[in-house]
Amino acid sequence: MRRLPRFLVYGLATVLSLALVGAVALAGLYLYLSPQLPSVEQLRDVRYQEPLRIYSGDGELMAEFGENMREPLRFDEIPDRVWQAFVAAEDERFFEHPGVDYQGLARAVLYLVQNREIGPGGSTITMQVARNFFLSREQTYMRKLNEILLAFKIERELDKEQILELYLNKIYLGQRAYGIGAASQIYYGKPPEELELAETAMLAGLPKAPSLWNPVANPERALQRRAYVLRRMHESGVISAEEFADASTQPDTAHVRRVRPTVEAPYVAEMAREHVVDMVGAEAAYTGGYRVHTTIDSRYQEIANRSLRRNLLAYDRRHGYRGPEGTLDLDDLAGEDDWDDALRGVRTLGGLRPGIVIAIGPRAADDGLDPEAVEEADQDADAADDEDIVATVYMGGGDTVALDLEAMEWARPWVSQEAVGASPEHVSDVVSVGDVVRVEALGGGSFRLAQVPDVEGSIVSLAPRSGALLALSGGFDFRKSQFNRATQAVRQPGSAFKPFIYSAALEAGYTPASIINDAPVVFHDEALESTWRPENYTGRFYGPTRMREALAQSRNLVSIRVLRDVGTGTTRDFLDQFGFPRDRMPDDLSLALGSAGVTPWELTAGYAVFANGGYRVMPYFVSRVEDGDGNVIQAAQPSLACEQCGEAAHEAGVLEDASVDESSDVNGDVLLAPTYRPAERIISAENAYLTTSMLQDVITAGTGRSAQRLGRSDLAGKTGSTNDLQDAWFAGYNGDVVTTAWIGFDQGRSMGRGETGARAALPIWTDFMEMALIGAPEHTLRRPGGLVTVRIDPESGLVTDSSNPNAIFETFRSDQVPDRDPDAERNGAGGGSDDDDAPLF
Repeated sequence: MRRLPRFLVYGLATVLSLALVGAVALAGLYLYLSPQLPSVEQLRDVRYQEPLRIYSGDGELMAEFGENMREPLRFDEIPDRVWQAFVAAEDERFFEHPGVDYQGLARAVLYLVQNREIGPGGSTITMQVARNFFLSREQTYMRKLNEILLAFKIERELDKEQILELYLNKIYLGQRAYGIGAASQIYYGKPPEELELAETAMLAGLPKAPSLWNPVANPERALQRRAYVLRRMHESGVISAEEFADASTQPDTAHVRRVRPTVEAPYVAEMAREHVVDMVGAEAAYTGGYRVHTTIDSRYQEIANRSLRRNLLAYDRRHGYRGPEGTLDLDDLAGEDDWDDALRGVRTLGGLRPGIVIAIGPRAADDGLDPEAVEEADQDADAADDEDIVATVYMGGGDTVALDLEAMEWARPWVSQEAVGASPEHVSDVVSVGDVVRVEALGGGSFRLAQVPDVEGSIVSLAPRSGALLALSGGFDFRKSQFNRATQAVRQPGSAFKPFIYSAALEAGYTPASIINDAPVVFHDEALESTWRPENYTGRFYGPTRMREALAQSRNLVSIRVLRDVGTGTTRDFLDQFGFPRDRMPDDLSLALGSAGVTPWELTAGYAVFANGGYRVMPYFVSRVEDGDGNVIQAAQPSLACEQCGEAAHEAGVLEDASVDESSDVNGDVLLAPTYRPAERIISAENAYLTTSMLQDVITAGTGRSAQRLGRSDLAGKTGSTNDLQDAWFAGYNGDVVTTAWIGFDQGRSMGRGETGARAALPIWTDFMEMALIGAPEHTLRRPGGLVTVRIDPESGLVTDSSNPNAIFETFRSDQVPDRDPDAERNGAGGGSDDDDAPLF
C-alpha cells in the first residue's frame, strides 16, 4: 500500500490534535460554566411582569399601573399564522435545530472574523429566550457562550411549543408592549386572533429593532420590514402568492392605543393602588399582575362624576368669570401647527377642553382657518349686529367652535367672592383674540364658555347594610389635584353633624316632641376662651320649639341647649361608637354646631348607621385581590347589618353552606361565603327609626326641601353649613344608598353670600340620587316594635285628641309617651272616644 506523503500525515495529525484540544477545551468550558447556568426549571413556572389592574364591582377597567404592558397568552391561544410569522422572520430553522442554528452561527463567526466585532446573526428564538429570561444584553463573548449553552439546556427540557410561548409572551415589541398579546392591542386595538395578515407581519418584524422598524415612529421603514416578513412567509410556504400580494398592498393602520379605563374613578383607583403597595410592596405591585376588584358600581360612579362636576361648574358660574388662562400673540404664530403646539401642554380637565380665540366677528357658514379670513373677521366685527358676532375658538387638530353672546352670558367679571360685575353686552366684553379659554360641550352640538373652577368638592356613596363603596369622587379632576377630599379632607360638618347630637339626646330620654327654648343665650365657656353668643343662621329666635322642628329647621340654639343638658362628655362617648376620632371631637358646646373635624368618608359611614337601623358597618372598597394566576389572595369580610344575619343573608343571596360558589352578592358587594360578619348594633332600632323620621322632615318641611323634586318619600338627610360659609354639606339616604356631598375651597375661605348647604351641596346630592335611584322601589326603615304614634299638641308637645284642630301625629317609644295636655282637658277637648286616643301603629 502506497504511503501518504509525510506533510499530509503531519497536517492531518495537526488538525486532529487541534480538534481534540478544541473538544477538550469546549468540554472543560462546559463543565466549568454548566453549574453556573440558571435552572431551566424556572421557565416552567415563569412570572411575567404584568401591570396592576383595578376593576369596578361589575368588571369594568378603572386603571392600570406599571411600565410594562403585557397580556400573557397560552400557546393554544396564539393563532398559527401569528407564530408562523415570527418563526419566518426570526428563525426559519426553529423546528430543525437543537437550540443553536449552526448555519446562522457560521455566518456570525464569519462576520466576527471579517469585522473583528460581534455582529448580527446566529441568534435563534431559543437563544433569545435564554437571553431575555436569564442574561443581560451586553455584547461579550462570555454572554454569547452562556446564551448558547442555555439554549441547549432549554431545548433538552422544553418542547418547541413551550419555547415559542415563552418567546411570544416575553419579547419586547416597542411602545412599552411586551409580548404579542399586548402589542396587538396597543398597535391595532384588537386581540391576536383578530389580526389581519399584514398586521401580523408588521408585528413580527419588530423584535430585532423595535424602535428602528416601529410603525408609529418610522412608518416607511416599518413597511419595508413588513415586506421582508411577508416575503419570508411566502418563501417558507406559510402563505400563498395571492395572500402575499394582497397583504403587501395593504396600508398600515398602526397607532398607539393605550388601554383606556372604561370607568373614570381615579381617586378610588389610587386608593386601591396604595392598598396593594401596602400588601406586597411597590416593585411587586407594578409587575406581579395583581388584579383588584373594587365594590364600585360603574353606573353610580359615572353619575357621581357628572353630578359633582355639573354643580361645581354651576357654583363657579354664579361667581363670575376670572378671565382667560393665558393670552397668545397670534402674530407670532403661523397657523394651525403653531396653535396645536401651544395647546399641547394644556390638559383637558373635567371635560373642559382648552382652545384659542382666533377671531371675533360675524357668524359664517364656513369656519375656515385661512389667516387672511381670520384677519377680515376681526375687521368686520364692529360692522355686524351683536347677536351675529361670535368668537371662533380653535380646539386643536383643525377643529373650531363658535361661541356667541348667549354662550358666555354668565361670564360677568369676577370682583370678589361676594360680588360680580355687569352682564356682558358684547362678545368682546368677555374674550379677546389670542385668549386661551375653556369650552364646555353641552350636547346637541352646542357649546358654552367655561373655566376650571377654583372651588372643590367630593361625593361619597355607600351601601348602608354592608358599607360597600358604590361611588366616590375626591375632586373636580384627578389631573388637576390628586388630593382626595372624600377621604383626606378633614372639615367642619356644621349642621350636618346635628343628627348625631339629637340621636344622643334620644338615647338620653328626649323625644321628637321634647320642647326646648330657642332664645338668646350667652356662654362663658373656659374651653372656648371667650364669651360666646351663638345665633341661628337667620338671626332670629323662635321660642319654645319641638326637637323635630328644631332639626328640620336647623336651629342652632336648640342644639346647644340639648348638648348642654345631655353633657359633652356623655355625647362624645356616644359619638365614639360611630367611629368619629375622639381627638377631633371638641369637648365644648360648639360640638352642637358641627365644629368637629370629619372627612366626608367618616360622615357617610356615620349616616349609614341611621340608614341601616342602628348598626355600625365598616366602609370598604376592595372586594378581593387576585395574584397574576388569578388566585384570590385577599377577600373582603364585610360586616352585615341585620337582625338575624343567617336569615337575612340567605334572603340576600349569601348562604352559610360552605359548598356554595365562593363569591356572592349583597347590595353589590362581593362576599366569600361564609365569611360575612354580623355588624355591631350601636344604637337601638327605635333611635335609628326616630332619627330617620326627623331627617325625613328636613326634606319635607325643612332646609332640604328642594330634594322633594325627586318625588320620593323614602329620603332623609341634613344640610350643613359652617362659619363664614367655608363648607357646605348635604348627607342623606334611603334604605339602599347613603351619600354625602361636600363643597368648599381647599384654602378654607368663604364661598360667598348665600352659599349654604341647601344651595351649594344639596344639588350635588339630589342630582346623584335622582339618577342612582331610577327604577328602584322606595325603601324605608321597617318600623320596629315598641313604638307608638299618638296625637300631640304642637305647642306643648303633650298628648291631645282629634278635637284639637292643631293636633299633629308624633311617634314615641311606648314608655315615653308624654302626658295628656291639661289645657285640652279644661277646654273640653278631651271628649273624644277611647278610639280617638288610641295609639296608631
